[in-house]
Amino acid sequence: MSSLLSNIRKQTADLPAQHLANLDEVETIRIESGALSDIAGFLEQKGWTSVVLVADRHTYERAGKQLEELLVRASLQVQVTLLHPDVKDDVIADEASLIQVILGIQQSKAGAVLAVGGGTIHDISRYAAYTAGLPFVSVPTAASVDGFTSKGAPIIVRGEKKTIPAIGPSAIFADVDILMQAPAPLTAAGFGDMLGKYTSLFDWKFGSLIADEPYLDRAADITAAALRKCVDAAGMIAGRTEEGIRILMEALIESGLAMLLFGQSHPASGSEHHLSHYWEMEFIRLGKKQLLHGAKVGAACIEISRLYHAIKEEGLEIRAGRFGETGTKAEQEADRIRHRVSEHWSDIRLLLEQIPSPAELSELMRSVGGPASVSELPISGELLQRSLREAHHVRSSRKTLLHIYNEYVR
Repeated sequence: MSSLLSNIRKQTADLPAQHLANLDEVETIRIESGALSDIAGFLEQKGWTSVVLVADRHTYERAGKQLEELLVRASLQVQVTLLHPDVKDDVIADEASLIQVILGIQQSKAGAVLAVGGGTIHDISRYAAYTAGLPFVSVPTAASVDGFTSKGAPIIVRGEKKTIPAIGPSAIFADVDILMQAPAPLTAAGFGDMLGKYTSLFDWKFGSLIADEPYLDRAADITAAALRKCVDAAGMIAGRTEEGIRILMEALIESGLAMLLFGQSHPASGSEHHLSHYWEMEFIRLGKKQLLHGAKVGAACIEISRLYHAIKEEGLEIRAGRFGETGTKAEQEADRIRHRVSEHWSDIRLLLEQIPSPAELSELMRSVGGPASVSELPISGELLQRSLREAHHVRSSRKTLLHIYNEYVR
């Protein structure tokens, strides 16, 4: 077990069992140089002598080939499944990719699945492993997302993206030597995914105050500490130093563990992620090449900060009913929201002041080589404005400030 995992468990040992169950499924985390060489020993210890190694052609060259050689040298049987890209050269978590991995599992009679790559490869691998009743091991090749520990898999089914329950990793082996060699935009995307915590943490607390959404202080504290650590190391991350990349990867994993602890994505996903998902679904609908998740989240966080700071100055004046409705139920709901906003406005305003300004967030993204605004991404002004009006429907059950603003103010 890594010191990171040990520290998280010490911080949370007194929490009720339902919060610790997901965390306990992760047996070990290695974030260090040479971590790739530890995988064979872990597999042997677990008795998983036959495995499916899932990668694409890029991640196979970066890490998969070396890992395959290490495993074969340890007399383990390895079935390599190289995921095929689509016509836009994107590897997609869709039915075709899932069938490709499931067939590899069936042909090899594997005892475990190794995901060697980024977020999409992990989503495909965790759901295929879950479907086959097998464990899976995470081998990130870039510090690009915080979803390596996730137990949900965003899968595209007949062109529509759905998050489906899956399985979390039994272990994570993040070799810093490999992470340092990842393309710079992937590292910048990981930093952008972390910056999104500024607004996700606000939205989570806001939802608890306004709509009694469940809240767990310990998970929020872990996420906030990971975010601070990441921002403080922005210079080292920009320089892609060994220490900077290790800190970024640790922060991403800690964010993922906080989600496992809470049992849902609230600590790390708010309105900024809803904008990102809205853009992604639009790109899928139009058949356009996808953008990096963290790049979208970082840019979306800047736009949400802009809107939220404007709301902080203007206040929240709740309308009598939703979309002009005058029915009793609608009016009662609006009255309840109005009362909660009035009751907690001073706290809400204080929380809003803690979100960095759009200029500060832009400078942080620019410092690591990421997009410093939505205008630096192929996202039109029309799509941005439409997403600011409609993206809260992506997760309509979440009462983010964006949701309340669109449903009861705008």
